[in-house]
Amino acid sequence: MIEITNLSKKFKDLEAVRSLSFSVNRGEIFGIVGPDGAGKSTLLRMIAGIMKPSDGSIIIDGIDVASNMQRIKKMLAYMPQRFGLYEDLTVEENIFFFGKLFGLSSKEIEIKIPGLYEFSRLGPFKDRLAGKLSGGMKQKLGLACCLVHSPSLLLLDEPTNGVDPVSRREFWKILYNLLTEGVTIVVSTAYLDEAERCNRLALMHEGKFIRMGTPLEIKRSVTGTILEITSDNIALTESLLKNSGKYKAIIREGQFVSVVIEDSKRDVASIKAMLLENGQSRIKINEKKLNLENCFMSIVLSGDYEDS
Repeated sequence: MIEITNLSKKFKDLEAVRSLSFSVNRGEIFGIVGPDGAGKSTLLRMIAGIMKPSDGSIIIDGIDVASNMQRIKKMLAYMPQRFGLYEDLTVEENIFFFGKLFGLSSKEIEIKIPGLYEFSRLGPFKDRLAGKLSGGMKQKLGLACCLVHSPSLLLLDEPTNGVDPVSRREFWKILYNLLTEGVTIVVSTAYLDEAERCNRLALMHEGKFIRMGTPLEIKRSVTGTILEITSDNIALTESLLKNSGKYKAIIREGQFVSVVIEDSKRDVASIKAMLLENGQSRIKINEKKLNLENCFMSIVLSGDYEDS
């Protein structure tokens, strides 16, 4: 569905997206995962055609975005982080407004509305002002407005940012239902638990994809075990681990320090001995399997990138 080649975007001295080449399969959820400033929003804006690349090409369903923007607009929908709902319009008025923007007639919109209410469960609130909706309901209304013209490609920029966990789960159920209808979805997120729900994903850091594949493939690409270490002086523990020079990925997380190790039997004994020698007490070391968040941090801290 999407073929991107050597895509870059520069803002004066800042290169927000750096020579990306990748493809998105038809009918999949492709996730772009990374922290703020990684380049996720810039990338989605270029795919949506609302920002011109500095270099490279974007092909959507065989059509060049740069030279055929009007054709592309009919095929896709883009939902930015702050979707532009009109808060002084009702739920139904917003849907009609966006339907008109996409060139639909009132009759065509009326035909679409029952289906939009069915998946969003906004029917009972159709006369409520958008400004009076909860955060989760606003996101579902934004999605309904994006889907009113039946796009084949949906671009979502951190759609559940700031939304409560229950609403986030409901939102993802809607996305899975869209997959059954053949819609291709590209979604950016900072939530690693959401990344697990994608068919494939790319970990993005400083404008580059540092690892790409299925969630399982990415986890298998990072070897080792993670240790969660607590002690009577967690700041000293962190300092000792870093100063030892033996471990690449050391992450302070509240009242414990996480460290990625290669050899469990050897490294657990070595770390415990080092902490005891330096006067640490009440030491607890728990072993855990690597999850996506640990993998991301391990890749970034070790510099073990696989450029796209």
